[in-house]
Amino acid sequence: MVSKTAFEGKVEYWQVLDENGVADKKMEPKLSDAQLKAMYEHMVLCRLFDRKAVSLQRQGRMYTYAPMEGQEAAQVGAMHALGPDDVVFPTYRDHGTYLVRNAPIEQLFEYWMGFEEGLAMPQGVNVFPLSITVGNHLPMAAGMAWGMKLKKHAKLAMVCFGDGATSEGDFHEAFNFSSVHKTPLVLLCQNNHWAISVPLNKQMASQTVAQKALAYGAWGIQVDGNDVLAVYAAVKKARERALKGEGPTLVECLTYRMTMHTTADDPKKYRTDAEVEPWKKRDPLLRFEAYLSARKIFTPEYKQQVEQAAVQRIEAAVKTAEGFSAAPETMFDFVYEQKPWNLAEQRDAFLKGD
Repeated sequence: MVSKTAFEGKVEYWQVLDENGVADKKMEPKLSDAQLKAMYEHMVLCRLFDRKAVSLQRQGRMYTYAPMEGQEAAQVGAMHALGPDDVVFPTYRDHGTYLVRNAPIEQLFEYWMGFEEGLAMPQGVNVFPLSITVGNHLPMAAGMAWGMKLKKHAKLAMVCFGDGATSEGDFHEAFNFSSVHKTPLVLLCQNNHWAISVPLNKQMASQTVAQKALAYGAWGIQVDGNDVLAVYAAVKKARERALKGEGPTLVECLTYRMTMHTTADDPKKYRTDAEVEPWKKRDPLLRFEAYLSARKIFTPEYKQQVEQAAVQRIEAAVKTAEGFSAAPETMFDFVYEQKPWNLAEQRDAFLKGD
């Protein structure tokens, strides 16, 4: 199956690679071997970063963390379709948005170790601090995109969110505003079928997330979110539309959250292993490896080299992060625009040791 209608012929479904990694030549984007290898290497980095983060949390070396395993293709494919000046608004699960932009890995670990300084990204990363609250960053992204249009910038804003956020008013307000003003906004929904413990069929009655675009006179498309090439193609098309002044696009990536919502969650309380099992066969990394192998640019030796390089970067980042410390008096700073007298007194007393 390559292309089908997901909602009465009005919302398209795109898939480039089937579950065995076989590409449809009509849908296949024209990418060089170097581009494909960069995608694969970022997906591996995401997977190994994610597993290391979970391991650190389980050892008590890091705080609560939101795993992304299973969603690498959606994030990496989308990020590779953007330009370097495009601005991204991520959620708490979108670690791939930072990793593709070559953000310092140690800073990501520092954030999840409790240091806000970790999200102070270097210039050029162009990824906003992640949003913990569900959906509140969507209006911010809509505003950023509107500003880009007013200033006639040749760039866009992309906002990432899960299926659960489409039940929030923020989603609809941001989408409606962007559609009215035809702002250069890409709304990337990673539909992983679960809003914490609430299944998709209990949070919306519509057949797809993508069809919600129809209500706002915008383009919506549903893609196989475990197919990195389908995601890349859809976001690339959305970017072209945005830069032509054609308004926002809603890209729904059908994927699956393979592990827990966060490390504070136990998914066995609300879903069975039998439900998860079929998605293991749709692993985005395995599918892409099969495709790259057919292209003669993937070997077991190459895989080993990529994994070793990623592990070295990650372990070095962990070492740096665990050596990071912030001045304790900063707990009193950046709470208010102007520090109130009582907080200033507490800060002075703390510094004096009173």
